Amino acid sequence: MAAVTSQGRAILGVLGAAGCFALSAGCVKALDGVFPVAQLILCRNVFAFPALLPVLLASGGWRAMRTANPWGHALRCVFGLFGMLGAFYGYGVLPLATVTALGFTMPFFLTALSVPLLKERVGWRRWTAVLVGFAGVLVMLEPWAKGGPSYPMLAVGLVLLGALGWALAMISIRRLGQSGENSVSIVLWFAIGSALVSVVFAVPAWVWPDGTQWLLLIAVGLISAVAQLLMTAAYRAAAATMLAPFEYSGIVWTTMLGALFWAEWPDGWALLGIAILVSSGLFIWWREVSLGVRR
Repeated sequence: MAAVTSQGRAILGVLGAAGCFALSAGCVKALDGVFPVAQLILCRNVFAFPALLPVLLASGGWRAMRTANPWGHALRCVFGLFGMLGAFYGYGVLPLATVTALGFTMPFFLTALSVPLLKERVGWRRWTAVLVGFAGVLVMLEPWAKGGPSYPMLAVGLVLLGALGWALAMISIRRLGQSGENSVSIVLWFAIGSALVSVVFAVPAWVWPDGTQWLLLIAVGLISAVAQLLMTAAYRAAAATMLAPFEYSGIVWTTMLGALFWAEWPDGWALLGIAILVSSGLFIWWREVSLGVRR
């Protein structure tokens, strides 16, 4: 019974994290593109520290930040910055559900990159799922429609670049873990590095927020940090193979937020494309689980 309770809490943690990420995305969208992306990234990381500080103290304080792999953290930071750049720009231009769905291309990039970078073997079934998943992106964009694709291609391209960045960040995190780095140092060095890089670009183009905007910027940082903590706690309590599918609940949260606050109702083609994307991602997850069981 205790094991079942632990798994149930882990699933709730992933669902809660997906909801928090969606709420953070909604806060970014509510800022209505007023602020440069670098300023959003800076605020996201700076205001995440109050939520992350208790975790650092519980892990032994600053001693937990010691690292033998600074270049690994630097690479993870660069790739993560690309991920945030794509997502934050997308939230200001595209429907929330669209950005979330495009972000689900990350497993496709991860599958493809795992061959040259991690020396993993990918069979024809997973390659087929990757191709079908990207076909789902085309269905969402409706390139055959009158007037061209349904969404600005620059924004779509940046979101996809962000998904590629997240895939490379996941590979970097895996390598950091294999080299003995703990999760606290990985999360906090990313926050520190991202803040230091983004401040260089944010200060020259700084836009001074009003009271409501300050609250939204603070919320982006705090809610994102809570989402990270929930996700980390969940994956510590239960197997990743069980929890991964529940991350796709994010598409439900962002669709609801977009519909309620911005009247963003996905049309039939968008829903079909999202369904293809999610199905392909779940197939890749199922296939990896099956191979893991066989091994």
